[in-house]
Amino acid sequence: MSGNGTTAGDDPLQTAVWRLRSRACWADAAALLPAATAAAALQRTALLVERCLYTEAGWEEAEDALRTAEALAHSDEERGAAACERGYLAYSATLHGVRDRADEARSALGRAAALIPPGAPGRALLDFRRGLIAENLTRSAQAARAAYRRAHAGATARPDPLLLSFTWRHLAGLALREGELAEARHGFAESLRLREELGYLVGTAPALVSLADTEEEPEASRLREEARRLIRLLGGVPTWLTRQLAPPGAATV
Repeated sequence: MSGNGTTAGDDPLQTAVWRLRSRACWADAAALLPAATAAAALQRTALLVERCLYTEAGWEEAEDALRTAEALAHSDEERGAAACERGYLAYSATLHGVRDRADEARSALGRAAALIPPGAPGRALLDFRRGLIAENLTRSAQAARAAYRRAHAGATARPDPLLLSFTWRHLAGLALREGELAEARHGFAESLRLREELGYLVGTAPALVSLADTEEEPEASRLREEARRLIRLLGGVPTWLTRQLAPPGAATV
């Protein structure tokens, strides 16, 4: 997850980028962006890093884009954003078992925190990613919840509805693990609602499956089948969810 998913001011370029991104066409979206500016380089990096997370591919292209963004970054905000993307890329590689880059992820997000002050643009996204590290690499639910709550408050204040869809989902996931079924169902439902309103198609299947985990039959099966339909529509993305939803013994692409 990178960026806020909005098309501020109805900018035609950003609207086109968002539509492609939301349909899992990250490379096409990145190709629309102008070259040689720090902002465009950062946005291109964010798109290609997100592709890695959803497809488990494109790592070298994302690294190249990231190095360009780091070279073009001059302000603290730009350097902090680049460090945030480096941390997220390292986290994604570790999560998917490509290579253990957990120390790099923590270090990069630490640098980003030193450059992006509380309340600044980009801080809520950084807090969310620090929550991911705490939840999935450090295995500290308490630290993850605190980071997600800071991100949720920041995304609410900005507002950033796409980031809110992620904070709702991850807070709900922690609640589900602790047996708080009603709280989890509410959070997953809010996440799904926001993604459907935004048209964030690539993120809708994961939201459907998460909500299904809190529902009784036949609603749970209906939600999972809808997720399978969306994954087929997007050509098997997210890859990890394709494997999760495959029937036992079935081959996956």
